[in-house]
Amino acid sequence: MYHLCHRSALGDDLAQQVFLTAWRSVHQLRSAAAFDGWLKRIMVTTWLEEVRRQKISYASEQEADASAGYAETTAERIDLDAALARLPQDVRLCLVLAYNDGMSHPEIAALTGFPLGTVKSHISRGAARVREMLVDYEGS
Repeated sequence: MYHLCHRSALGDDLAQQVFLTAWRSVHQLRSAAAFDGWLKRIMVTTWLEEVRRQKISYASEQEADASAGYAETTAERIDLDAALARLPQDVRLCLVLAYNDGMSHPEIAALTGFPLGTVKSHISRGAARVREMLVDYEGS
């Protein structure tokens, strides 16, 4: 959750909310093999509800809580987190699910409810924006 919201306290609260929701509705899970996708769906739904409820905006580096122990101590990781924080929420969600969780484009589309073309463009354009923001690391 931290990669989505970039604030450790909010990430912890949302993670706790995800696990409470999962605990309360585990009886609805039809197959143990589907647990991973089911839990990710709860996570994405919880994140999107929080975005809609509070109109979350993380455009500034100061809101990212890099000292919370979630981020690595390297400058590259801090800069990557700051670059992700500058992206729109939908784009950041697609990038995190693709690169952090290793999900395919169709899986992301099914999980988020976004059309497949939208997922592809969010990932493509978002990755290009992150590369532009991190141009100083090119060749490192």
